[in-house]
Amino acid sequence: MIIHGILNPAIHSLLSRVRHTNLLVIADRGFPYWPQIETVDLSLVDDIPTVLQVLNAVRLNFRIGQIHMAREFLAENDRRIRAQFRRACRGVPLGFEPHVEFKKRVPTAIGLIRTGDTIQYANMILVSA
Repeated sequence: MIIHGILNPAIHSLLSRVRHTNLLVIADRGFPYWPQIETVDLSLVDDIPTVLQVLNAVRLNFRIGQIHMAREFLAENDRRIRAQFRRACRGVPLGFEPHVEFKKRVPTAIGLIRTGDTIQYANMILVSA
């Protein structure tokens, strides 16, 4: 029995299948459904859990080489929220691109973890190292 770290069996299984340079998406509650991608839906109510809570849990046992986010995140969110995300991504290159380009990467992801996050454009694509 797992007693610490990621306890959710679906996420644990998903993470174990991500290999070097594979993509993993952590999405907010409004992110489109992608039928061809394994999705683990953790959303409970608004903001439970958040993208950053999931990112922090994943980082404990997952090497991230790069993170992609939508450029619209910068325009839609205040300085405080942007700073929270930059701190959470510390030590990992963080790139921003138009949301339409961001979504083009999604079909190649190994999986998607949906959260209850209500922050605009809080979605992240993690590239494994």
